[in-house]
Amino acid sequence: MGEQTMPESGGHVLVFPYPAQGHMIPLLDLTHQLASRGLTITILVTPKNLRLLTPLLSAHPHSITPLVLPLPPHSAIPSGVENTMDLPASGFLSMMLALAGLRDPILRWFRAHPSPPSALISDMFLGWTNHLASDLGIRGYAFFPSGAFAISFIHSLWRQMPQRKNAADDSELVGFPEIPYSPIHPWWQLSPVFRSFVEGDPNSEFIRKSYLGNFEGCGLVFNSFDGLEKAHLDYFANKLGHKHVWAVGPLLPPDHVTERGGSSSVVASEVCSWLDTCRDHSVVYVCFGSQAVLTNEQMRELTLGLEKSRVKFILSVKGATLGHRGGGFASIPVGFEDRVAGRGLVIKGWAPQVAILEHKALRAFLTHCGWNSTLESIVAGVPMLAWPMGADQYLNATLLVEQLDVAIRVCEGPTAVLGSDELVRFLEQVASEKWLEKRARAVALSKAAGDAMRVGGSSFKNLNDFARLLTQKCPM
Repeated sequence: MGEQTMPESGGHVLVFPYPAQGHMIPLLDLTHQLASRGLTITILVTPKNLRLLTPLLSAHPHSITPLVLPLPPHSAIPSGVENTMDLPASGFLSMMLALAGLRDPILRWFRAHPSPPSALISDMFLGWTNHLASDLGIRGYAFFPSGAFAISFIHSLWRQMPQRKNAADDSELVGFPEIPYSPIHPWWQLSPVFRSFVEGDPNSEFIRKSYLGNFEGCGLVFNSFDGLEKAHLDYFANKLGHKHVWAVGPLLPPDHVTERGGSSSVVASEVCSWLDTCRDHSVVYVCFGSQAVLTNEQMRELTLGLEKSRVKFILSVKGATLGHRGGGFASIPVGFEDRVAGRGLVIKGWAPQVAILEHKALRAFLTHCGWNSTLESIVAGVPMLAWPMGADQYLNATLLVEQLDVAIRVCEGPTAVLGSDELVRFLEQVASEKWLEKRARAVALSKAAGDAMRVGGSSFKNLNDFARLLTQKCPM
């Protein structure tokens, strides 16, 4: 994305990311964009997440400073764990509650600072910070690493608090007619944080109040763009009654930074060299993000399907975390890598996903539909095979499949098993004429994304407008 110099009297902003890769990385990319526009930034992390700031601090040594505060202990978080990538999906709630313990340390830091920030930008899972900003007399802004369509549904959940008619029926449908395109989803696909809500429970009530706090601040910032979600972005502007809803995406890594999410069994240059040996539009990329860990049964059927299909592929595998006990997770079948040698590339750990998707050899992306993966695939013009597994992913899949028609749904759920023969049939569709139609639509969205990010584009203008507002000392 192009950059524009802002007035010399840049403001001081405190940025507070949530320690999950899918949340943290886009907010770091936004921080890069704001620093490039002349803002002074303090970014709050816990000690073990400090290393994730290395590329950012190297690029902006004079304008970005880390604020390192210890993670408050929580009974459900093992000692030494400070990022949800090391926890099962259930760890998100525990991490949200643990981070709330940083309120008083932030207050003390703010009051002792000779030139404290005039604004606070925090992740959507830290909505309580908007109340903190109000107490400090500064402006608070909520950053959403999810799309506006998904957030419109989730916001309605927390605001309206729908109840099931039959408490045992997980298939009961939930919908909100006021949302554009009126999405309807079964109960089991709703946010697990929402489904765990217990009325009157202090932790549950805090989470609800915190989430709704996102909409009580001074504005919303989305990692999205008008050409993708204008109806949903307009919905929020109308809902809030003001124009402080900024779509500033797609937020991508600066200067094609690739190795920033963790260790990997294959370096980025080797992956690209392997792709260079493949025909154009011949490779299927398979990755389920930084959080999902496949069961051994899921892995067995997935690898068998890839083996049967004879397609060229890259498979990214996340290993079991401290929360995955019993040895039933993430095991690659013995001999699989030898049998597919030359035709398939297996990456254990972090994959250079942006570089993979942007390579001309890519034909399709089998994805969990996390929002970062969704945006990166759209930017690259690559259509998707959708297997949502949790959180906002079911809503993202609905956007991709039903509204944008750049994906087909192949499976749903974290424990569902996509049979090897079913996978082969879906991979045959990837080779069909109809897939070329989806590719054409994906390429059109890719152009719209590029237009939004270029100088004069909607996201470029929104970034400049937001940065300019942050330089103002007076409240809105």
